[in-house]
Amino acid sequence: MNDNKTAIVTGASRGIGAAIAIRLSQNGYNVIVNYARSAKEAEQVVTQIRSTGGQAQAVQADVSSSADVSQLFDQAEQHFGAIDVLVNNAGVLGLSSIAEVSEDTIHQHVDINLKGVMFCSQQGVNRLRDGGHIVNLSTSVVGLKLENYAVYAATKAGVETFSAIMAKELRGRDITVNTVAPGPTETDLFMQGKSEELVEKLRKMPPLERLGQPDEIAAVVAFLCSPDGRWVNGQVIRANGGIV
Repeated sequence: MNDNKTAIVTGASRGIGAAIAIRLSQNGYNVIVNYARSAKEAEQVVTQIRSTGGQAQAVQADVSSSADVSQLFDQAEQHFGAIDVLVNNAGVLGLSSIAEVSEDTIHQHVDINLKGVMFCSQQGVNRLRDGGHIVNLSTSVVGLKLENYAVYAATKAGVETFSAIMAKELRGRDITVNTVAPGPTETDLFMQGKSEELVEKLRKMPPLERLGQPDEIAAVVAFLCSPDGRWVNGQVIRANGGIV
């Protein structure tokens, strides 16, 4: 790929986001490692990227704040110049039945999972160079419709629809917009608040009978941000080991 390409990865201090940031760096991108609160972890990702010759910078921003997002893009341009890739990975996941979910939980999920993608994408469509890529993270739960995931899945279903429309609105810009919807993936976010029984149930759900790994999701994102992925646009890729 050409030199001096830059990617912003939101929520990149750990888990899938960190894996995506590292993989894009390996593919030659300068990487903005966005984080909301985990400064130490974000700097560790930056250190890892730099240790292998890559270029990275940690930038704090709350994606649910349009002002923060604007500053995130400002800082990305100040550090590395024009932006070519946006990966909207930042998200929250809380399990609750519809009957018991709190108002605060609903607001948090909408603010980060949905509004965050919208705010970042709005900056992205106005600032990405033509020929770039936008990849949004969803979840295979949108299709599976598992109990206690209603609020989380609803926000991610919104992301999938939003992404498909954005791909059409970018006609003529040569910018691809796709969504990657992981299945059960072994991250801290996934493991948090789950019983061993539930984790084992989810582990056996794919025909491959295991949890996905962050690097496997990162590989799909990297493909979509590479020349090999140029003809894939407006799609949802369910990277889940075969769960239907």
